Amino acid sequence: MRSVEEHLAACLAAVSPLAPVDLPLLDAVDCVLAEDVVATSSLPAFDGSAMDGYAVRHTDVASAGTGSPVSLPVVADLPAGVREVAPLAGGAAARIMTGAPVPPGATAVVPVEDTDGGVATVLVHRAVPEGLHVRRAGEDVRPGTTLVAAGTRLSVRHVALLAAVGRERARVLPAPRVAVLSTGSELVDPGHPAGFGQVVDANSTALTAAALDVGARATRVGIVDDDPQRLMSVLEGQLEGADVLVTSGGVSAGAYDVVKEVLSRLGTVEFTKVAMQPGMPQGLGVLTRGGRSVPIFTLPGNPVSAYVSFEVFVRPALRRMLGEAELHRPAVVATATQGWSSPPGKRQFTRAVVTTDDDGRPRVRPASGPGSHLVFGLAGANALAVTGEDTTSVEPGDVVRCMLLERGRR
Repeated sequence: MRSVEEHLAACLAAVSPLAPVDLPLLDAVDCVLAEDVVATSSLPAFDGSAMDGYAVRHTDVASAGTGSPVSLPVVADLPAGVREVAPLAGGAAARIMTGAPVPPGATAVVPVEDTDGGVATVLVHRAVPEGLHVRRAGEDVRPGTTLVAAGTRLSVRHVALLAAVGRERARVLPAPRVAVLSTGSELVDPGHPAGFGQVVDANSTALTAAALDVGARATRVGIVDDDPQRLMSVLEGQLEGADVLVTSGGVSAGAYDVVKEVLSRLGTVEFTKVAMQPGMPQGLGVLTRGGRSVPIFTLPGNPVSAYVSFEVFVRPALRRMLGEAELHRPAVVATATQGWSSPPGKRQFTRAVVTTDDDGRPRVRPASGPGSHLVFGLAGANALAVTGEDTTSVEPGDVVRCMLLERGRR
């Protein structure tokens, strides 16, 4: 059997970031930037007013006070958006609105609240220091400043900055297109009644949601029954529009494990056993059509096995395709409050609940039994407690590494 590390390395080697694309800013949100964005101009672009008031030379109002206002003639009226601004002579004021350019020669803005609001002449009731309420050109960004570095996932805040300096597009790594399907003649779609011997397909919905949560563009293809020709036809039909294929079911050693039967013949997909529980049977390879080679991850059919396999192998691979630096879930070390057993020679990923005690120390307990069909316990888990191949039991008080399953891509 392969170790978890060996199979993970093979999964990561099978993928690479997609070629960068130029996207409008709104389409680039949540994508990883493919190149540094460097400022070519200043922000603000000009000295502007931060207040409604009067642009003055601060020395002209140095003696102003509540009982001894300074009177100045108002020689200009400057709204936001004004395109031409004459220099301000000494001993005069310009009425100015927030965002309007401060005239050359003015050194401060007196808020309108500290004046009588005059139009032809203004009485200034308070002295102001040099630079008060003036937004200096370039005080936020100067030309040559790296605004956002390559490798950054573009947030709303980054997009706001790029728009502010006039950028309307960004060169980013596109989100991979993931096609997800489940195999098995026993499966029925959610919303349809399951007869005797039938099982509602949770896997394709769960795995599609998991791919979306990573940041991929995921499509639920649905169910394919145990028909080799039908399976190959569906897979080939997805090759043109998908960057990654994910299947669940049909990878073990049963008589009707059609995924393994069909893809083994191609010679480009390898099926193996990984020393882990749940999720031992795994498949990995590529499908090729028209010069395109698309990685395919074939996961086990039990719902918990499929989900754990996605978390351990597929999620890191998709994050690599997205250009993320950190591929893995955050982890904490927690103290077990209950014991559980672990199979010898396998790494166990136990559905678990991590909490903190009154002192803020992490605690962990199993969320359910070990059965790979126990989806209710999976829904109640917020972590996977990871025990090593040499561990056969966890006792209360033992320290366990836990992968946190919080929602989100960080």
